[in-house]
This record gives sequence, structure tokens and C-alpha cells, in this order.
Amino acid sequence: MRFTMKILLHLLTVILFIAGTVFAGDYVRPPPRKTLHFPWDPKPSSQPQQVHISLAGDKHMRVTWITNDGSSPSIVEYGTSPGKYSAISQGESTKYSYVLYSSGKIHHAVIGPLQDNTTYFYRCGGEGLEFQLKTPPSKFPVTFAVAGDLGQTGWTKSTLDHIDQCKYDVHLLPGDLSYADCFQHRWDSFGQLVQPLASSRPWMVTQGNHEKERILFLEDGFVSYNSRWKMPFAESGSASNLYYSFDVAGVHIIMLGSYAPYDERSDQYSWLKADLLKVDRKRTPWLVVLFHVPWYNSNRAHQGEGDDMMVSMEPLLYAAGADLVFTGHVHAYERTQRVYNGKSDHCGAVHITIGDGGNREGLAHRYKQPPPEWSVFREASFGHGELKMVNSTHAFWSWHRNDDDESVRSDQVWITSLIGSGCNTRGSHEMRRIFMTS
Repeated sequence: MRFTMKILLHLLTVILFIAGTVFAGDYVRPPPRKTLHFPWDPKPSSQPQQVHISLAGDKHMRVTWITNDGSSPSIVEYGTSPGKYSAISQGESTKYSYVLYSSGKIHHAVIGPLQDNTTYFYRCGGEGLEFQLKTPPSKFPVTFAVAGDLGQTGWTKSTLDHIDQCKYDVHLLPGDLSYADCFQHRWDSFGQLVQPLASSRPWMVTQGNHEKERILFLEDGFVSYNSRWKMPFAESGSASNLYYSFDVAGVHIIMLGSYAPYDERSDQYSWLKADLLKVDRKRTPWLVVLFHVPWYNSNRAHQGEGDDMMVSMEPLLYAAGADLVFTGHVHAYERTQRVYNGKSDHCGAVHITIGDGGNREGLAHRYKQPPPEWSVFREASFGHGELKMVNSTHAFWSWHRNDDDESVRSDQVWITSLIGSGCNTRGSHEMRRIFMTS
């Protein structure tokens, strides 16, 4: 009996290995890595912790940090020389309770106006360590690091180490940050894990299913996420932290909410229409969109979960000439042709699923066979992406697999903007028709 079980387990391992290496060439995937554990590190109650920054409107940055001291001031001192602060900003603070957990004091302070492409030194709360950040450029080229579904495992750490080696300006994260899943101390350890990167470059995030944390009759959804990761929703005319937009150099980026209402009667739908109508493609020739649940997915995981949102919102993005769509949720990597309405379309967006940041749930190995005609490259491996907008018409995308502790470029492509392509851009008959009738 024991010998039979060993044979069955061996066969199962072989089957999983074969399924996981489809479309990965001869690559042999390294084994999973354990969840990270952070030793208790006592700090003064007023010591700033979990520092991260995000864009907050034109030439402004939001600095967020947490203290255990409720009387700690919400101020940020900053300047362009180490230890010499020429300006100070007064912010605001909040805190929340979740079942038996009570958060520290969460501070948000907006600094600026700031010079473009400039290094600033700053200190939070009037004491503690000095941090430094670099503002994005105002013109091309501009580079984005992209990784979703991060979590807090050894592979997460590997992904973050590889991103740290990339010369990027802004980090884009299409949902599933900490994988706290109602255990609130995991939000604290995640803030500690990402602080070295998130305190030096703006992190722009949207929500995933692991940010919901709703407990029926006890806790509303997204309380932790909204309290800790405040994005520029008000600055972009949105009424919700779950969807917003911002500009970087010549790129207009829209962050949508897969878990906020998105039908044609919803506030998110109305906001998206209004936001797209304001886009000036002469000023921002690139249009990039992020949300969590993919619309184009040939992995067997999470099949069909994005269909309703796709039916509602894809016509708007198509009419507006969206160039790129980044999603997560599926723990693997996939890149499509330009697509629309379920098939290749030279006027549609390139969709990239990049839910492979390192989460504890592991990789999604099983793919549909044969692959759809629109699927160009797919692989179940942890990694991150880099998007360099070279100029108003050309961008270079590369996906870097985590190969043990090395970053290996495994997929790459030049992408041409839809501007000047003759497709449905602002002012076209198709855009007017959809925006007037929806």
C-alpha cells in the first residue's frame, strides 16, 4: 500500500511539472518559498514606520506613515539637500479598528509643488530616519515597474529585489498587496517589507479581492486598504479610493476597481466616461489602464470572472483608444495581441496579466489548450515587468522571470501607440456614438 502511494505521488508530481512548464520552453521552475516572518522590532512609539509615497496631483506627492503614538504630528519636512529642509507640510491622520485590532495613527501629508525628476530628502513627524525620494520626469522617456499579487513570501522579496535594480520612476500594482486576509498585523508587516522601495518611488495601487476583508454584520470592505493606501481619487474627480486616474509625463493612467460597481448605472462607469472625455492625447499620447481581474485570460484559474466588467467597460476603453491594460488575480504571466470583443483587433489594447509578484497561494500552472489566437506569451512563473515609454509613439515592454535569485528577461516587445493609427480615438464617430448612448 505504501509503495502504491509513493508511485501515485510521484506520478502526480510529474503531471504537475509538465502542466506547469507548458509554454515555458526548457525552463525548470524553482520550488516555492515560505511566507516571510518579521521579528518583533521595538521602536519608539513616535518613530515613523511603514513609510510609502504616492502621486497626489500635478507636482505633488503624498507621504504616508504610521506611528504608535497618537500625539505624533502629521508633518513632513523636506528639501533637496540631506538634513536641510526648506519646506514643511501639515497633513492629516486617521486610524481604524477591525474586530480586536486597532491600528496605529496613520498619517497622510501632501508635499509640493515639487520639481520634476529631482531627488528630495524628507523626514516624517519631526523625528526619526531621513528618507529620500525621486520625482518622475515631466517628459519622455519614463519607466514604470509593474507587479501585482505581491504578498509576503521569499519570492516577494526576490521580486522586490529585482525591481530595486530597475531604474524606474513609478511602481504600478494592479491589486492584491499584503494578503492580510483579515489578519491586520500582516498589513503592518507588508508596510515594513515594502518601505525601502515604496518610500523612494511612488507606488500607485488598485484593489484586489484580498483587500476586501469584509465580514458580514461586523466589518465593511476595504477599511484597511482605504485607510493605509490613500490614492489621488479626489484629485481626479472620483468619489472613491477604489478608482482614480493620474498623469505621468506623457501617459494618462486609469486605475479601475474590479470590486466596485461598474455597470452603466454605477458611479465608477460615469466617472470613467467623464475621465476619458477629458484626456488630451496631444498632451498624454499614451493611455494605460489597470484593474485586478483580467478580461483576457487563457489560464484555467479565474475563468470568466471579468466578463461582466468587460461587457460594461471595454467599449469605452476601445472607443478612447486605450493602448495597454494591466491586470493581476491570475498568478501567472500572459501577454496578448491587441484585442477587442474577444478577438484580435489592431485598434484594441494589449492586455498583460501580471499577477505573479510572489504571493503565498502559489502559481496558476494550468492553461487552456490550444491557446486562443490572441495569446502571444504565457508562463506560470513569479516575476515583474518594466514598461519604458521611450517617446510619444513607441514603448518597450519586458517581463523578467525570477530565476532563483536572478532576474531573467523572458518576454519583450516594442509597442506602438494608437495615436495616428487611424483607430477610434477622441473625436471619432465611434467614440461619439458610444459616449452619447451609454
